[in-house]
Amino acid sequence: MCDQRQKGFIGLVSLSANEDSLLITDDEALALARATVNLAKVWQLTDFEACALLGGMPPHTWARWKNGSHGRVHRDLRARMADLMGIHGSLRYLFKTPSQGYKWIRKPNAAFNGISALQIMLRGEISDLAMIRKWLEAQG
Repeated sequence: MCDQRQKGFIGLVSLSANEDSLLITDDEALALARATVNLAKVWQLTDFEACALLGGMPPHTWARWKNGSHGRVHRDLRARMADLMGIHGSLRYLFKTPSQGYKWIRKPNAAFNGISALQIMLRGEISDLAMIRKWLEAQG
């Protein structure tokens, strides 16, 4: 009995950023895809940057997304988008105006050895997105 309660409790509280993708339905994934396109606009990402943040998405796929055509969204991409939305949410919480948060991602940061959060995220590893998300969440 204790084991079952413990497993249920752990399942509720130990959800990491990357495990979010396991809970995202297909409809929610499509909504995330649309939100990601909007996020790329407000963060003023280049197509190259957007594709890199999305795990090396092919440019023609990104172009389709920008035109509103989304195909199947795999688990890795769901996790990346969940992390990006988590980062966005934290920035909206931490800064007085949205534009401050949008600019923050490009500013050199002493906490990251003088490079920007975007430079870290552009390295292409999903763990880099998760790290920035967790760092921001810890600031709030």
